[in-house]
Amino acid sequence: MNIQSIKAFNDNYIWLISTNEGNLVIDPGESEPVRDYMLQKQLQLTDILITHHHYDHVGGILDLREDINGRIFGPNNSQIEGLDVSVTEGETIQSCGIDFQILEIPGHTLDHIAYFAADTSQPRLFCGDTLFSAGCGRVFEGTAQQMYASLEKLKVLPSNTLVYCAHEYTLANLKFAQVVEPQNLQISAHIEVCEQQRNNDLPTLPNTLEAEKKINPFLRCAEVELRESLVNQMNNALTASDVEVFQYLRAWKDSF
Repeated sequence: MNIQSIKAFNDNYIWLISTNEGNLVIDPGESEPVRDYMLQKQLQLTDILITHHHYDHVGGILDLREDINGRIFGPNNSQIEGLDVSVTEGETIQSCGIDFQILEIPGHTLDHIAYFAADTSQPRLFCGDTLFSAGCGRVFEGTAQQMYASLEKLKVLPSNTLVYCAHEYTLANLKFAQVVEPQNLQISAHIEVCEQQRNNDLPTLPNTLEAEKKINPFLRCAEVELRESLVNQMNNALTASDVEVFQYLRAWKDSF
């Protein structure tokens, strides 16, 4: 299995997965970058996987339908034109020889799903705009409770899972994380690594779930260290529920 990022818009990543059985892309918000890459590498597109209905994730579907010899999978949402197969929680689909478990993770949008490939020596999660490296998506359609529950669902996946999200937001997220937890040395160390990657025009993704649980404030709402760092800003930081801490952090990040 080979996984390649294809840049789209300003900071989107369209993930291309190539195996001996075909090639699939995840969340093609634009068709042209995908077509250009496939032409350059002389590849034939087999399937398309969609995580949610936002335009920067689905905008290329109808154009790319002409190119695929397989199917287009996505959440059960009539807003998404061109789907062949709607998938829901608990189902497993196969694409290009890979089994993907479907996880429903509402919050950013109500229809948001993730694709989890567990049948490899290195599990891989394609989670769209729900879990970012060092951050999470804005809560647009769902509730804070839904978003937090979705992150908790992802958090319990195997710790060596590689997380492939859909945007290059890592450095901006890390700067916020460092303000939240200024004593967290893992964050400052990861900033150095990511700055070097970006200076070399390399993606900061994927990252392991194990690493994310050490640097991502939205996965650390129950941690005493994070709560202690919030005491001066959040009066009930030590006694609030995990969801309340998440809600506070998300509101803070929205205006950061």
